[in-house]
Amino acid sequence: MSLATSARSETTKLFTTVMWWILALVLVVYVGMTAAGLGFVFSASATGALPGEGNGPQVPADGVAGVLYSIAASVGYVFPLLIGTLMVTAEFRHKTLTPTFLATPRRGTVLWAKAVVGVGIGAVYAVLAIIAAAGPAAGFLAGFGLDTDLASSDTWAMFGRIVLAFALWVLIGIGVGALVRNQVAAVVIVLAFTQFIEPIGRVAAAFVKGLDKVTQFLPGAASDALVGQSIYTSMGQSTGAAQLEWWAGGIVLLAYAVVLIVIGNYASWRRDVS
Repeated sequence: MSLATSARSETTKLFTTVMWWILALVLVVYVGMTAAGLGFVFSASATGALPGEGNGPQVPADGVAGVLYSIAASVGYVFPLLIGTLMVTAEFRHKTLTPTFLATPRRGTVLWAKAVVGVGIGAVYAVLAIIAAAGPAAGFLAGFGLDTDLASSDTWAMFGRIVLAFALWVLIGIGVGALVRNQVAAVVIVLAFTQFIEPIGRVAAAFVKGLDKVTQFLPGAASDALVGQSIYTSMGQSTGAAQLEWWAGGIVLLAYAVVLIVIGNYASWRRDVS
């Protein structure tokens, strides 16, 4: 079976299950609610409209739009990571991988097909996340009389980098799924790392001298660097923490994807399927 035929098969597998649209729905709700909440707080703070204004730090109006729009990636990146992981582990869990390998004996072709389809679903998730973040955020910015920056080429360049980041996150998820066959274990590892381990490490880097030079190479930090904006990088700028250039962030994120897929391919993907 050719790569194109295998990719069509993988597309059918993905879109005939409920997991892709359930994750997409949760992504939109999660990103949209976060963008709406922070959009109100940041916009009100930047215009001095918050109660008790003057008793705490005020958010600067310059650049606030970019930070709010970047919520699509800084909050939503876990969803393309999960869908990539589930694309592989679901086959092990439901034992559909045996007929897949019988139809396509070249296992590398199957993995490549998943990667091709994964890039596509990553782009779909990215567009949904951008709309979910930019819609309410731009609404609050405009409502408080602030510039939405939607006419800026820099904003649209950032949107393009978010699409790239989501595609890379799906590939990382595919690598994780190929390496960790057990679906529950893979999902737990993904959630534990993205929601606890890395965030704690990045916050600690603001207080431990020299730790930021290490945490900047973590996948989430690399993703934020690629996008060019995030709440984390805004905090880092205020503390002088080390940050990668956007192109370096993209290379680091790509390296994670390549290494995980290669290791997963040789360490687990080629093993016998029970």
